[in-house]
Amino acid sequence: MKKNKLTLKDVALQLGVSTATISNAFNRPDQLSAAKREEILSACKRIGYSGPNKAAQILRKGHSSIVALVLADNIEYMVSDPVASMFIKGVSSVLQDAGKHLLLYAGNAESVSEIVDFVDGFICYGAPENPVLGQELNQQDKPVVTVDFDLGDWPSVNIDNEAAAYQIAKHAIRAGDDVAILGLKLIDSPTTCRVYDSPLLDTATAISHRRLDGYKRAMKEKGCKINNELIWHIPESRGNYSRQAAKEVLSISPRPHTILCMSDIIALELLQCALSMEVDVPQTLRITGFDGIDEAKRTRPQLTTVSQSSTDKGKCAAELFLSFSKESVVLPFTIFEGETG
Repeated sequence: MKKNKLTLKDVALQLGVSTATISNAFNRPDQLSAAKREEILSACKRIGYSGPNKAAQILRKGHSSIVALVLADNIEYMVSDPVASMFIKGVSSVLQDAGKHLLLYAGNAESVSEIVDFVDGFICYGAPENPVLGQELNQQDKPVVTVDFDLGDWPSVNIDNEAAAYQIAKHAIRAGDDVAILGLKLIDSPTTCRVYDSPLLDTATAISHRRLDGYKRAMKEKGCKINNELIWHIPESRGNYSRQAAKEVLSISPRPHTILCMSDIIALELLQCALSMEVDVPQTLRITGFDGIDEAKRTRPQLTTVSQSSTDKGKCAAELFLSFSKESVVLPFTIFEGETG
């Protein structure tokens, strides 16, 4: 038979002390002598009482010192991505110094309703894969800071992705080039494919579309034809998806002169495929990346890319959250003029 759960009042009656004494033993040890606290905790352990209900405590106090970090995608993918992992490192360093705890929450989950009562607020890294989460976050009243997308009137942290893409493309493209784009999460497809005439995903929030706009603006200024047959959708910034797109674009005849990649992971896969096919980079093919991860700086030839500090972005998001600021922040970026473009 299942035992009824002991309440604070039940335990106090059994031990012959006040409820305040029990509560202090678990939560305010400075209010009791070491010997008395040890006596209370040992007695509680003996009768099977593990302490006051944490959920009830949170609801009474109105805060938990827990901040939910809502990731754009599933947790396994996000923590293995070098850009996302550096962002998480930045967030956690600031929260740890402030005595806060971090809860990772998947952006493809069904709802945030199960955690909303137990966290002090949300930092949302990238537009959640499940749009319901964005709607719920926008409707609840706890603080929210968004990163790499905007949500209602909540403050956000971004770089100017359109300007960054424009500058890197303008640097690499020569007048009249055939240009291909290896994009990231442009359409609703679980597989690597060309965009063709498929409708784009939410252009109002996705940074991929801001980057695409920047690329297209530079192409137009350079007199290059914009051809959707030379724009690839890659569902995740992982090696296998990127490798497929790399092999396809390098097999085109005539091969594009410049290939613009929406992440360094994609660009590095493309570079390795090109070198294995003995394509001369950058003499016959120019390649650009986006993010400035450490691996891009170590490769030879060095990758030409947009450099942004994901760690600083994470720190900024956490500081914005802790300060209850309503002001959005646009962080700087630089163009790293490597050897590939």
